[in-house]
Order: sequence, then C-alpha cells, then structure tokens
Amino acid sequence: MKIDRIEVFVFRAPTPVPVATSFGIMRDRPAVFLRLTDDTGASGWGEIFANWPSAGAEHRAELLIQDIGPLVLSHRFDAPADLWRYLTEQTHVRALQCGEPGPFAQVLAGLDTAVHDIAARHAGLPLAQALNAGAADRVPVYASGIAIKQAATLIPGARAKGISRFKLKVGFDMAGDIALLSEQVAGLKAGEEICADANQAWTLIQALQFVSAVGGMGLRWLEEPIAADRPAAEWAALANTGAVPLAAGENIAGMAAFDAAVADGNLAFLQPDVAKWGGVTGCYDVARKALAARVSYCPHFLGGGIGLLASAHLLAAAGGPGLLELDANPNPLRDAFFEEEPVTAGQWAVNSAAGLGIDALPEAIAPFQTHALELH
Repeated sequence: MKIDRIEVFVFRAPTPVPVATSFGIMRDRPAVFLRLTDDTGASGWGEIFANWPSAGAEHRAELLIQDIGPLVLSHRFDAPADLWRYLTEQTHVRALQCGEPGPFAQVLAGLDTAVHDIAARHAGLPLAQALNAGAADRVPVYASGIAIKQAATLIPGARAKGISRFKLKVGFDMAGDIALLSEQVAGLKAGEEICADANQAWTLIQALQFVSAVGGMGLRWLEEPIAADRPAAEWAALANTGAVPLAAGENIAGMAAFDAAVADGNLAFLQPDVAKWGGVTGCYDVARKALAARVSYCPHFLGGGIGLLASAHLLAAAGGPGLLELDANPNPLRDAFFEEEPVTAGQWAVNSAAGLGIDALPEAIAPFQTHALELH
C-alpha cells in the first residue's frame, strides 16, 4: 500500500451543557477527522484525539500535515501495522525533541485507523471481520461522561435505550461524591450497575478513603482513582483492598507500559483509546493480551463518530466480556454519523459495510468545521 493523499478536518461544536471532569471542563466538542487515499484511489477514515488541551485539535491537524505527513507519503508498506511501526520509529526523536510524545502518538493512532479502514475496504469486509472472521455483530454498551451532579438527568435517557450500566464522573468533592453515588446506587433497577471515574483526581490516601466508603455499593469498577503514572505499588495498594475492581488505560501509552499493566495484575478492566495511542494495531494487540490474562478489554472513547465506530469494531473483533463506552452527552460530531439509532436493547449494532462503513463526512457537521488541510 502507498498513500498518495492526506486530508484532515477540524471541527468544534458547541455544547448545550459543558462536560465536567475533575481536571477541567469541556466548553465545546472538538474533533479531528482524517482521510487517507491510496494509490488505487481507495480511501479510509481515522480520528485523532483532540479533547485536551483546549487548542489541541488545531495543533494535531498541523502536526499531521507539516511534520508527519511527508513520512507517510514517502513510504510504501505491506500491511497497516507496518506503517504504524515505521512511523513510531521515525517520529521517536522528533517527539522527544519537542517534549510531545502524546500528540505524536495521537496522530499516529488516527493514521493507523485510516489505513486499517482502507485495508478492510480492499478485502470487502467490515473492519471487525477483517481483524477476526468470527467477530460479533453486536456489542454491549455502557453510558459514560455522566458528571455525578447530572446523573439524575442523563441516566434516564441511557436507560431508555436499554442501557443498564452507567459511569459517573467523581473527583469533585469527596463527601458530596460519595453521598450522590449512594443515592444513584439506591435508585438502580434490577440488573443495572454503576461505575465511577475519578479522572486521576486523588492521591493514594484520598483514593483509599473513597474505596473504603464505597466498598459496599457494588460498583462495577473505579476508573483512574490516582494518576496513571503513579507507581505500581500504589495501584496494588488500592487493588489489594478488594473493595472495588480498578480500571485504567486511556492514559497509558506504549506496548511496554500496557504489558506491565497486564502483568502487574492490579487492573480488572483495561481501557486503551484508539484515538490516543496505537490506533487499531496497538489497541487490538493490547486487547488480545488483556483477554489472555483474564483482564476485561473495554475500549475507552469520548470523541466523534469515527473513533466510536473504530472502538465498536475493535471490541467486536476482540470479544470477551467488555463494554463499549458511549458518551451520554449530546455531541453532533458523533451523532450525525448514524442515520438510525445504533443502540437497541443496550447493544451496539456493528455495521456490515466494508471498513468502518463511512464514505463521506455527514453534511450535518459542515457548519462546525473550522479547518481543512491536505497534503499530496
């Protein structure tokens, strides 16, 4: 395969209600979508993480076109994974030089998804089946992005789609979070579960206080109670309480780091993000290693429609007991990709068209476009 053309599109959509996390507030919804076209004229789509920082979307687009794009256009490769590995090697020193390993990894993740989309289209298969002929055609969903104070408003909408698992964002006020979490747990219907996500809010001491207080609530998992880069001993101290299963992965990068996370045995749920690191190549490899170690693979994603589609295909291909993350907040840069509701009875229907099933960006998101760049 050889890529002849790179196009990147930046969007920003207003939010009716800001999306709150323990470390900051999203006051609009950004997205960076890219399209690659190969020398046969076939195209594929990818998405690059752009939620943070506030100016991240434009930066990633320029990084792709000005720095990484020429490497892509000059390289011929045999399989999608080959390009990702080549670019990882070629950009290592560049990322060190500017102290930005995250943005480089995110651009490479989007590129990898796009070349996998092209390869699946050439094969005439949905991406999930291109990865695994026995891939599922539906995957279970959980509702996420629910700030604890908005749970009473957002959970009913998710419940109406048959979703029975809800992830609530905590890390704002310890006592208040615990009280509100207790209220929501008490209001669950039969078969429903709640997860909590602290977004790296606490020290180990604070996290231990939290798990001690909520240990009897039956939470499905507690996500990122401490910073992702804290020593394994701190994660072990939390895991060894046995109070709540732990989840993390969106802020882990690099195969060695994921291998260590699996080997440490502190996480019950591993959550790589297809738009932040690894793309399809890295995340599918992590998923298979996690499942082999009896760790659930639950892809993290809180962005636009392309990354969500890629996450669904990855989960369908990987299998296991994992759940697809579906942001409960409105986002036109996600919702416009689906003419029909993709969730029925709490299950996401994986598209049967070749690749990711995207031919063009939805016209409905055109008013939100702020930048379009290309290289060929």
